[in-house]
Amino acid sequence: MKASAGQIRAAVDKPNPATRLYLFHGPDEAGAAELAERLARALGPEAERVDIDMKGLREQPGRLADEAASLSLFGGVRYIRVTGIEEGAAEALALLLGAERAGNPVIAIGPGLKTSGKLVKMAISAPAALTFACYVPEGIDAARLATTVAREHGLRLTGDVPQRLAAATSGDRAILAREIEKLALFLDAAPDRPRDADGAALDAIGADLGDTELFHTIEAVLDGRVAEIGSELARLGDGMAVPLMRQLSRRLLTLAELRSDMDKGASVEDVLEKHRVFFREKASTARALRRWNAGQIARAIDRVRQTERALMHSGSVGEVLAEAECSAIARAAARARG
Repeated sequence: MKASAGQIRAAVDKPNPATRLYLFHGPDEAGAAELAERLARALGPEAERVDIDMKGLREQPGRLADEAASLSLFGGVRYIRVTGIEEGAAEALALLLGAERAGNPVIAIGPGLKTSGKLVKMAISAPAALTFACYVPEGIDAARLATTVAREHGLRLTGDVPQRLAAATSGDRAILAREIEKLALFLDAAPDRPRDADGAALDAIGADLGDTELFHTIEAVLDGRVAEIGSELARLGDGMAVPLMRQLSRRLLTLAELRSDMDKGASVEDVLEKHRVFFREKASTARALRRWNAGQIARAIDRVRQTERALMHSGSVGEVLAEAECSAIARAAARARG
């Protein structure tokens, strides 16, 4: 069965024992992971997780159905998780959905799966499966997502806070959730004690930092000036790793949009004029557009987002991780010729 956004959130928060398979596909891997985590929480803190990879599914297609039907060692709840599932798992899913009994739900995440592919079609047609396409929310959808996630934490977002959160996190659900958790903690909010979250509260936790302080560092990264990265990060000081990654991601997304116009035949000058690039950024933007091609920009965006998510986890190496990633991207820029 194909689920809507509302249906899938309700389904993972209150799992139906008759549902054997939850298939999350599409490019928003963070969104799929968030749904998987919600389902795991709904199954209870004692739920046992069994991980199976694609290699295991290819070598033993029947293992998925066997694990879904087997009992936990201590008789408790268990579930199976498959990340990076591919079309090669068709036999394994067919055996799961056709088995006489199951009992333990399977969560499958496939960022590379296509809606027109065999696996997604199989899940849509199966009464015991739910499938949901995960796409990175943009514009008004991203703002609505921010409002929805905030409400779950007891926050009422006021003014332009939903739009600011959506822009600051580039639609990444994992990072958005972290920012909202910080905001809820700051305001002592919870579902049973809701609080209003305004722009002042958002400013207080530093969830939306302007480009001014970070401009020169980002410029050095995109220009490929590797030798300057260390001194630039030292100038910014401690606690700037996450804002830097966030703003670098936003700058790369802008470059991707501009580069798309260039690939359709527009000149650098035409693109700068069309998108009304701020005069202070025109020279560096033009250099970046001539240096980076679309594929290189896409890979850089993916790397920066992964680094930002890693930085949001407690116990990360913070500024060291940011410096390593900025240096890696700068080295790629030094080699790049769009």
